Amino acid sequence: MSGLDFGDAASQDIRGAVQFLKTRAAKVGLTGFCMGGALTLLALTQSPEIDAGVVWYGCPPLAYIDAGKIKAPLMGHWGTQDEFFKIDMVDALQDKLDGAGVHYEFHRYLAHHAFANETALGTGRLPATQYDPLWAQMAWDRSLRFFGRHLG
Repeated sequence: MSGLDFGDAASQDIRGAVQFLKTRAAKVGLTGFCMGGALTLLALTQSPEIDAGVVWYGCPPLAYIDAGKIKAPLMGHWGTQDEFFKIDMVDALQDKLDGAGVHYEFHRYLAHHAFANETALGTGRLPATQYDPLWAQMAWDRSLRFFGRHLG
């Protein structure tokens, strides 16, 4: 993760994949967890071909998000006890999205980072992570309905 060029990944790799998929499908959605969530937000600013995006507890530095370029509907899932992406950062992101008129819906869960990751047991290298099956199921249900509405 520390060696990834986020700008290139969002503007070239992800956009190229989306453009390829658009030759085979009318609509394409993008989702990502943690680093993938940050890349989802960046890609939404750099890939106008994306039709909807769902972010799971991940965000790049807000200075890198040009919210005015986000045209696709966005959903976000955030843990209020997340130590990596603190909820005040989510508040600031919402302010930025509101200022740009972005259509989004954010959901907050009384959960830690990686609450939808079944292997996140709160031990070992990342003790601040914790799987929560209840919140994970609710977030998945919301995400699938969201993609169903926006992707058909």
